[in-house]
Amino acid sequence: MNEKSRLRIQLSATRRGARLARLLAERQLDEWGMPFEEATQVVAELAANAVLHGRVGGRDFRLELLRRDDGTLRVEVTDARGERSPRPPEESAELAEGGRGLRIVAAYAHQWGVVEAPAGAKTVWAELKRPFLAGMGSAETDRGADRTVPGPLQC
Repeated sequence: MNEKSRLRIQLSATRRGARLARLLAERQLDEWGMPFEEATQVVAELAANAVLHGRVGGRDFRLELLRRDDGTLRVEVTDARGERSPRPPEESAELAEGGRGLRIVAAYAHQWGVVEAPAGAKTVWAELKRPFLAGMGSAETDRGADRTVPGPLQC
């Protein structure tokens, strides 16, 4: 994996940090030449959840973006509250007060999930494939897609 295909940054677990996560993701995806509207929405939702539900005083959250060789984009947000795992939105909860962010993530992502991270933390990840990648050149997106569900990126 090429370092130019990865962004990893630690941000303050504040509303400002969540906004910055979205802006940095948009800039990085633009630099990679990838469409970014759906991806930055996923980043915004996962970062907002990390700030609202995963915040522990004095601890930051981490954003990681990985562009794989097959063109898949993997978004990971790690926060300090491993005991507070998000649950997939229920169909019957469409009008509920909360849970809309995960509905957005589920709508844009090909797959998403949660894994334990070191020091009692958790990583919420999402992978975006086609049609997200429809704007990319066919040579980059026509290779076979990895069908495995990988864990968090390793340091």
